[in-house]
Amino acid sequence: MLSDPDGNKVSAEFEVWWTDAEGAEQRSTYTTLARASGSTFTRQLPTGIPSGTVVSWRVRANDGTANSPWSSEGEGGTACEFEYDTVHPDKAVISSADYPDNREWTDGVGVYGSFTLDSPSEDVVMYQYEFLGGALRTVRPEVPGGAVTVRYLPLMETVDHISAQAFDRAGNGSSRSDHTFRVRSGRTPVAHWKLGDTAGATGAAAESGPDARAGSGVTFGGAAPAGTGLTATARLDGGDEAFLTPDTPAVDTGGTFAFGAWVRPERTDRDMAVASQGSGTGAALTLRTGDDGPVWSFTVAGQEVSGGAPETGEWAHVLGLFDAETGLAQLYVNGLETGTPAAAAPAETADAFRIGQGAGASPWQGDIGDVRAYDRVVVPAEVTELARHNPRSLGHWSLETAPGGTSPEQGGGVPLKLGAGAVIHRGPDNCIPDFDPDCPDVPYALVGDGHLQLDGETGYAATDAALLDTADSFTIGVVVRLADSEPTGPMTVLSQAGDHTDVFKVRYEPSISAWQLVMPVKDEAGAAEIVVSQISMADGGEGLGHQLAVVYDDATDRIKLYLDGWTNAEATAPFPNGVHSSGPLQVGRAHVGDGWGEYLHGDVDEVQAFGGALTDTGIRQLGLGT
Repeated sequence: MLSDPDGNKVSAEFEVWWTDAEGAEQRSTYTTLARASGSTFTRQLPTGIPSGTVVSWRVRANDGTANSPWSSEGEGGTACEFEYDTVHPDKAVISSADYPDNREWTDGVGVYGSFTLDSPSEDVVMYQYEFLGGALRTVRPEVPGGAVTVRYLPLMETVDHISAQAFDRAGNGSSRSDHTFRVRSGRTPVAHWKLGDTAGATGAAAESGPDARAGSGVTFGGAAPAGTGLTATARLDGGDEAFLTPDTPAVDTGGTFAFGAWVRPERTDRDMAVASQGSGTGAALTLRTGDDGPVWSFTVAGQEVSGGAPETGEWAHVLGLFDAETGLAQLYVNGLETGTPAAAAPAETADAFRIGQGAGASPWQGDIGDVRAYDRVVVPAEVTELARHNPRSLGHWSLETAPGGTSPEQGGGVPLKLGAGAVIHRGPDNCIPDFDPDCPDVPYALVGDGHLQLDGETGYAATDAALLDTADSFTIGVVVRLADSEPTGPMTVLSQAGDHTDVFKVRYEPSISAWQLVMPVKDEAGAAEIVVSQISMADGGEGLGHQLAVVYDDATDRIKLYLDGWTNAEATAPFPNGVHSSGPLQVGRAHVGDGWGEYLHGDVDEVQAFGGALTDTGIRQLGLGT
């Protein structure tokens, strides 16, 4: 960039020199056309300069009257120089003792591995690499031509690979190198006690690791969290003898470790230990009270991460993880990371692992089951699986027949009884009206061979008793088609009542052209309501209708309304405490005042109910007639 103090136009004179392959100096000058003062000037080098040549250059300005000094002149001045390099470096050699490229499956998910990248070229100053599905990353050796080592944590059982490219100082890149390796599933826990031992047992048999002896405050044969595969748990009475221990360490607290369990506290008004190993520099998983209410806590070497909201009598899965690679302690509650990871520096401890006891906390009072301790990272997908409640089907009504006014449940469970104004519509049986003159000219059913048709005045269907435990996680889905294109008022497709009000209802609100999920925070008349919605135009009796689904997840304290398999921010909301209901499941009506109302005018099919929260994938399998 050249300037003239008087603002006159200036031209640039470049001088460039180098030594050619025969050792002779080559020198070239070039003068540009004049341009405005402050302009940038460039010079393209001549072709034929050999790679590896050091090129020197300088420049001066001319305002048409005089030349400025050369850029290399004056105090501290020097010519600029660079090395002209067009030779690409050799490709990197990728090696790993932890995850070799030998077609063998290697241990495994949750275990860090080292990968060395090393190009034979001595002028390599940078490597770029990426693992399968990961971001492109850059790493530089300490000295040119040096090797680098990168660390990687496999998150799933798979055939994985790393690709890398070496770059020299001139930015020349090598060809790509690839290293394929096979990752096994994560190692089983180093210690695992289901605590499903028979009543009267004096200790817990281990699935892995040593057995654990039990204090006299431990009783086996307690209830287990539904949908987890556990058949029983242990109850600890909160006294001094409320503990189990293998009388030996379960994990190396000087390295990476994790431990967790299913727990159900009988109280939340005092600090209580779930499990621990050591004190001070050790680790403890606890329920801790605080000014803002009880929380779950994981403490490592005095550094705490906390979160979640323990509830008396509610099952929760809690797991603490310390990753020695990152130096961070993390806490998972019901499969989700909670709290802010805390930096910690624990030391190895020879103290025994203890269930139900820990320094600075009272013994556990409540139920504990499926205690697991690991010597590796438990990756998020594994934590989610450990905390999973598999939903159980409570009923599936295809609504294709109703002998005697009763539509059967597919598995022989509780039926739906049809009220006045409700009939089963049957589509054409095994024929196509347009091609078969003997085929009855009737509309097809929404799904399968039939659906429920409601008149909007008195029509409904209902079970004889409460179906969903609305105080716990539940899911219910339905296919519905509105008969009117402009409904005159709200119409409810599903509801279930408590003693004083509907604990939930799914209705169409024509004033905003939306399906709504309405859930009161208490079973009281006039209680505040949480309402989420999904925009949808009324069907007017046309089309295939819509698949609606409701999910209440007690573990995450959220409600969701799905429309045709999808939800969004406006269709989900926090819901901290499920509300008990005692009334039958209603299809096609809701409570209004002291009676019934909001009768649905339209068609209903494929009512499916579950105890537990279905996943997004599970929701998209509803309403298919299978």
